[in-house]
Amino acid sequence: MDAKLCAYWGMTSCQPLGWTPPEPWDQLSATFKGADGWIRLHTNAPHHKAAVLRALDGASTFEAVTEVISRHPVATIEERILAENGAAARMIPWAEWQSHRQGKALAEAPLVEWVQKPGEASRRLQQKPFHDGRVLSGIRVLDLTRVLAGPVATRTLAAFGAEVLRIDPAGWDDPGLLQDTTVGKQCAGLDLHSSADRKRFEALLRDADIFVHGYRPGALDRLGYGAAVLDHINPGRIDVSLNAYGWQGPWMARRGFDSLVQFSSGIADICAGANGAPGKLPLQGLDHAAGYLMAACCMEALRHARSGRIMAARTSLARIAWSLCQARQDMTVETSLPVLTEDDYAPEIEMTEWGPLKRLRAPLSVSFAPMFWTSPAGRLRRHAAEWAA
Repeated sequence: MDAKLCAYWGMTSCQPLGWTPPEPWDQLSATFKGADGWIRLHTNAPHHKAAVLRALDGASTFEAVTEVISRHPVATIEERILAENGAAARMIPWAEWQSHRQGKALAEAPLVEWVQKPGEASRRLQQKPFHDGRVLSGIRVLDLTRVLAGPVATRTLAAFGAEVLRIDPAGWDDPGLLQDTTVGKQCAGLDLHSSADRKRFEALLRDADIFVHGYRPGALDRLGYGAAVLDHINPGRIDVSLNAYGWQGPWMARRGFDSLVQFSSGIADICAGANGAPGKLPLQGLDHAAGYLMAACCMEALRHARSGRIMAARTSLARIAWSLCQARQDMTVETSLPVLTEDDYAPEIEMTEWGPLKRLRAPLSVSFAPMFWTSPAGRLRRHAAEWAA
């Protein structure tokens, strides 16, 4: 493993040649000071931004939002935004988080929750050879993840040869991230409120080996795809999932993103500056750690499938943050990195829909299973919702 490349992959894996990716962060996805503390908003998605504007009585500029928030306790602002189905997090000190009901629930949970499902893995998975150079060749991964953590997981699986089919609804976009997260994948679109698209989704799920998703508890149920329905469609699938705040406790269904979980879980407090202003990790560390952990879970579940066992695994950004905060005294955070050289990039130029780019070499070297991608990054919903023949 190359430590320098690992760090740079945590920021971006590519250097665009002659073009500039869109800015992934909305202006209001920022930190604001309230009457009694600090709060972080997340407004990258249009519906989340609309929720914030409703909660703040229509304040829409950075200056107006700053003024409104400054007049209220941060817990009040947080509650108003969450009530509008938005995403925000007030800064909670690490000491307070440890005694918080959600913090206690995380402390009692394992980093990865494993469940052995009833039944037996498919004969195909039991007999699948994993030593042919592309160790995941022939493995079908149905990807219902967005933004960063889940897409990092499925990008990793694609690098080892898995066929990854990402499904997104109409209107969703991950601006500024897709050149990093869609490499090696097929990207299709389905509307799970449409009867025709639901049939297509169920056909894809029926033939999938691994189902990866980032839905909060209850969200798939509301779409009509609770655990019993999914098991009826494909009882032999491997299921690996992620949410923001954990799978137990009062916050398990709460919306969250890496930047917000850092605020809630003590990281912003631990990284705070001398003036008490919130700090942060030098990259989206929770997302990337979660992504690689999910990919490892998929591979471990495939190992179990060789002996017929069907495994499901789940983790959360907040549980990863808990482990990170506990281990902080044994960690050193480097704020500067060695400069990249031409040798750090793969020799091939990747031709994407936006323009050419150079992609960093894979940070992990496995002698019998090299990591590489066979298709370029591209926009969402550009492929048909079907498995390769």
